[in-house]
Amino acid sequence: MITEAVLVLVALGFSWSMGAHYTGACMGMPYAAGSIKLRPALTLMAAMTLLGATFFSHHVLMDVGHGIVLSPLRASAAISVIGVACLLTILFTQLRIPTSTIQIMVFALIGTSIPLGLSVEWTTVLRLAIFWLLAPFLACGLGFLFTKILDLIPWMRCTGSASHIGSALVIAGAIASVAMGANDVSNATAVFLSTRLSGPLVAGFIGGTGLALGVVTWGRPLLERVAFEVVKLDRVMATAAQLVQALVVLTAVSFGYFTSMNQALVGAMAGAGLARGRKTIKATTVFTIVQGWLIGPGAGFAVAYLVASVYLK
Repeated sequence: MITEAVLVLVALGFSWSMGAHYTGACMGMPYAAGSIKLRPALTLMAAMTLLGATFFSHHVLMDVGHGIVLSPLRASAAISVIGVACLLTILFTQLRIPTSTIQIMVFALIGTSIPLGLSVEWTTVLRLAIFWLLAPFLACGLGFLFTKILDLIPWMRCTGSASHIGSALVIAGAIASVAMGANDVSNATAVFLSTRLSGPLVAGFIGGTGLALGVVTWGRPLLERVAFEVVKLDRVMATAAQLVQALVVLTAVSFGYFTSMNQALVGAMAGAGLARGRKTIKATTVFTIVQGWLIGPGAGFAVAYLVASVYLK
């Protein structure tokens, strides 16, 4: 009973860190464009994230909870997986490096399972890796297409339509927040299913609560990083990029997969920039982000493998 209580607390801590980590990926565009102020942006994102996590995450929770490691997890092993992923996510957030929490968690799960002799479903891991590789390129193409389409809409090009475009951008950010909740809550609470602690509805609600708390209490650093240091977009381009990100992530969720919010957003922003024939992303910042994508999975696997080998065998 005590171990299960610790598992819930660690999962809440991990989801809290993720909520803070993904504020820029969800609301960075409308905030950068001046369509919404800081506190309303965080509040709206928190509410939409909780909604997505509670009601739209069940397919992903089932797939991650039962599809990556075929053997049931002990509660202590689940705590190790989430604890490693949580600490690494906090580290990356503190360093203000947007990385893929999903990839950290999956490789922490694999790193824990191998020394414990648990059966890993490598086919599922391969499918996820292929989708992770393709998602930014898909988002780039759609970002180009959506920007071209929005440029053809008369009121989007009218100088007096700033308030309408701003509203569309905020709506896009809200949709992205729903997508984040549905996509990322499994990182923290899919192990509830693996350990048979709860079903998907309870797992989604508990994880969503942690995500929402992370958004409102510690979401400002990454929100400002993405808004003011990574992108240079006008409102039409920002709307296209945010909508594409949400579309890519929600499509993945509908098939039981989960992908990186940051990778989808950066890909969509690049596509929006190509549609306008100009660079919209600072190369030095993107290089730092790519480093995080590479370091995150490796760190997740290595640290989890070490912890499981030393403390759990």
